[in-house]
Amino acid sequence: MLLYQDLLTGSLADANYCLVLIDVIAGDELLSDSFPYKEIENGVLWEVEGKWVVQGALEVNIGANPSAEGGDEDEGVDDQTVKVVDIVDTFRLQEQPAFDKKQFVTFMKRYIKNLSAKLEPEKAEEFKKGIESATKFLLGKLKDLQFFVGESMHDDGSLVFAYYKDGATDPTFLYFAHGLKEIKC
Repeated sequence: MLLYQDLLTGSLADANYCLVLIDVIAGDELLSDSFPYKEIENGVLWEVEGKWVVQGALEVNIGANPSAEGGDEDEGVDDQTVKVVDIVDTFRLQEQPAFDKKQFVTFMKRYIKNLSAKLEPEKAEEFKKGIESATKFLLGKLKDLQFFVGESMHDDGSLVFAYYKDGATDPTFLYFAHGLKEIKC
């Protein structure tokens, strides 16, 4: 009876969804709640840890012994495995050529204008107050950053940045928090 009552009130239904974060401008899926984030630069940037993962053909053991049956161990299905970064693969992010300082500043001016127009006035003010320090933070890492856009490769959409922290083998991703909108799925 308790489960039925919870279902009627919606408390169970709300617990069984995921959040996808889309680019406010382009509408591309860029992140989900399955990737925890840490706010940095006064909440203007989100930091998300990515991981290298191996994808590809599975090895299936059917119990046969190829050497005992006169078969060569190299016979059979060609193993096609590939290493990918989970976030890039999951959200079909498209890597872009690196920006120099002038290109980056030009992008940021356009992005600030375009994103501010899409935000509620209070959020736009919050974004404008914090974006300067976030831009300086990114400029300080510019030579180490990889640049990604969403699947649609929209010219005015948000950039997603990746870099490797000191000694890290997995990349760290940076997102503009105000440029993301939560969608329940």
